[in-house]
Amino acid sequence: MSQILVAQAASVSPPGIAEQVHHLSSSKLALILIFGRAFLTAIVSVIAGVIQNILKTRSRERTRQEVAAYVAEGTMTADEGEQLLAASSKNKRKCQ
Repeated sequence: MSQILVAQAASVSPPGIAEQVHHLSSSKLALILIFGRAFLTAIVSVIAGVIQNILKTRSRERTRQEVAAYVAEGTMTADEGEQLLAASSKNKRKCQ
């Protein structure tokens, strides 16, 4: 008889997540879902902002390199390149 009890005790597993969620009251579950969704939204927003800033910086640097290449090959003068870069920085300030 003791072997049967030991076997039964061994087959009982601790409650899983589904059972724990089932025992939560609906108000607690709603709070968990609301805060979880808000946290996830905040994380995604931060990541999107970082990616946007990285892309802006890359684009700005690529433009500077292209203007420098045009000046180096003689397609435009240094003054024209400087004016072009100054104009792009003024437009950047207006857009923000």
